[in-house]
Amino acid sequence: MENDLQNQPNNPLHGVKLAYILEILSQKYTWEELADCININCFKSNPSIKSSLKFLRKTPWAREKVEKLYLKSIKK
Repeated sequence: MENDLQNQPNNPLHGVKLAYILEILSQKYTWEELADCININCFKSNPSIKSSLKFLRKTPWAREKVEKLYLKSIKK
């Protein structure tokens, strides 16, 4: 696994923690805007970084959408 991490120099998410991604997105967007961008309940019902982390760590498809939104957001 450690070797895999070292062999990802072109991966823009390399070394970026999910918690950091959520912090940046929650500063840039309201929770309502995030829910509009990504239709998941952790952004709609009593949203918080802690509850979103719990859900996203267990849900690969949702995490991928959040990561894509993050990448799109930092390019602007």
